[in-house]
Amino acid sequence: MSQVHIRVLSAGTALPGPPIDTAALAECFGMDTLWQQWVDTFVGTRTRHLSVDLKTGKPGQSLADLGALAGAKALTAAGISPEDIDVVVLGTATPDELMPATVNVIADRLRIDGVPTFQLQSGCSGAVQTFDVATGLLQAGRHRTALVLGGDVIAKHYDVHADLRSVPPAELVNFVLFGDGAGAAVLTTEERAGAPLVRTVRTRLIGLDRKPGQVLRWFGSADADSGRIPAEEDYKAIEELVPVLAADVAGEILDDIGWEPGDVDYLLPPQLSVAMTAKITEQLGFPLAKEISCVADTGNNGNALLFFQLEQLLAVMSAPAKALAVAIESSKWIQSGLALESLQGAA
Repeated sequence: MSQVHIRVLSAGTALPGPPIDTAALAECFGMDTLWQQWVDTFVGTRTRHLSVDLKTGKPGQSLADLGALAGAKALTAAGISPEDIDVVVLGTATPDELMPATVNVIADRLRIDGVPTFQLQSGCSGAVQTFDVATGLLQAGRHRTALVLGGDVIAKHYDVHADLRSVPPAELVNFVLFGDGAGAAVLTTEERAGAPLVRTVRTRLIGLDRKPGQVLRWFGSADADSGRIPAEEDYKAIEELVPVLAADVAGEILDDIGWEPGDVDYLLPPQLSVAMTAKITEQLGFPLAKEISCVADTGNNGNALLFFQLEQLLAVMSAPAKALAVAIESSKWIQSGLALESLQGAA
């Protein structure tokens, strides 16, 4: 049986509202210049996009809104119609509702119907997990073209009236790290000149006996007044583990496909923040690879990050070239990554 090759035809992304810099956050939450300096030094994110009005707390675009925009852009860039899509997969940690699944709302808005749909509940590795599920389905031969999506809208958990001077560090960091957004990509088994091949995809749970590094809570009517905070980070655990886990899975991916570190032309590293990305990239050790990064401008928008990186990559990647993407999910610790290759003279 001949090997089925999966190609990435396109990527599309969407961000809510205008960019919000750290000074605007400081003004909203009454923080001083020392706090801004702390963000600049230890986080490094310049701007982020939030689907909430910081002055009123009124929610803006939903994940379905952003996912439909990103999906439409990806379809247009790929030169295909909604009727060409055979399967849809969404990865997110923050669905709009528990039911109906956000993936089905997005599919409906894109006029996609009569196909299998899947929604994966995961942190930052969810974007890679969509590739894992979609490529498996495409390689099985039952489907030809897939739309994969990833995104998060965490700003709905913000209390815009919070006094950050009294917020514990595990919660405070969320106000500066995260942004909102969504992305999409079209994968296909069809031949397409210039479309890079998916060489391998890897996702693996490694959370045995490890405490969660990130918690994001839903509240119902019974526990709405429990006093628990909606989102928290064990930033120290993430800072310690993510670079090591990223280097580990990157090495495994290269071993799987017989690449050497010097073969990698483009690196799409995990992105919690600008400062953390720099540490991870140093640990990964690909000195010849060009880094594809977006977190300084988008903030950490979770499962959308990989698609923003892919959008940049597809704009500059020309044959022959090899690219490696890595993502680490810190809530219960998942290693993930994928490798893409653009071949000289490939049809």
